[in-house]
Amino acid sequence: MSRKETYAPTVAQRRWLERGLKQAGGKLPLFDEQGREVPRRTIDACLAAGWAEPWIANPIKPDWLVCRLTAAGRAAVGGRRDVPPPRPG
Repeated sequence: MSRKETYAPTVAQRRWLERGLKQAGGKLPLFDEQGREVPRRTIDACLAAGWAEPWIANPIKPDWLVCRLTAAGRAAVGGRRDVPPPRPG
């Protein structure tokens, strides 16, 4: 699916995206609630849908993709699109 098509996140995608709603800058976690790495296909699907975007490079683990929610991601999980994420710090 292209970014222009509209569809709802899967349960796994929604779970990951929702965790960014309360984080500074909309940061999305690298690990789930059980300490397992978030599957790369979940991350890639959310990036492709425009719900997440790459954010910062991880100097300790450069192969890990640190992402944050986009306005579209907030809207996809019921967060308000017009409200910016909390600022870090």
